Amino acid sequence: MGWRIAPDYPYRRQDAANRSREADGIMASIEGIIADFETIDDWEERYRYVIELGRELEPLADEAHSDANKVRGCASQVWLQTTLERDGSGAPVLAFRGDSDAHIVRGLVYIVLAMFSGRRAEEILDIDAQEIFGRLGLTAHLTPQRSNGVRSMVERIKSDARAALAAA
Repeated sequence: MGWRIAPDYPYRRQDAANRSREADGIMASIEGIIADFETIDDWEERYRYVIELGRELEPLADEAHSDANKVRGCASQVWLQTTLERDGSGAPVLAFRGDSDAHIVRGLVYIVLAMFSGRRAEEILDIDAQEIFGRLGLTAHLTPQRSNGVRSMVERIKSDARAALAAA
């Protein structure tokens, strides 16, 4: 399941890149999400958009809702499942799937996965998630508990990337 927010959702970009990603069943790119956010002035609408993104997350299997996949430091329950592959040069590439028991947090999980999933471990370590969340305006509009949860998700992903590099 991919970027399939309701076709009539007013802030959904209809450029060729998003149509192509939709056809391939791939999540929206972080660049597409940033561009969408730039078209939404009202924070109530932005929150609705984040919730819509969360509805697009592919459900995790029951066994993936495990203690090992649970992200510590989140007020809501969040699970991140990591898959490690290698690219053509043998560099570790990490893919992530996630879930939460809270609607808005599922949307935040979607945004975090759009930032990091499918990237090489070295790239993951170079991504400044705080800067991206700042560009989205979310840093200023999330509660302290939600901000701590996002930091915990990002740290967990970067920890997995460091571990993949150490094992390479």
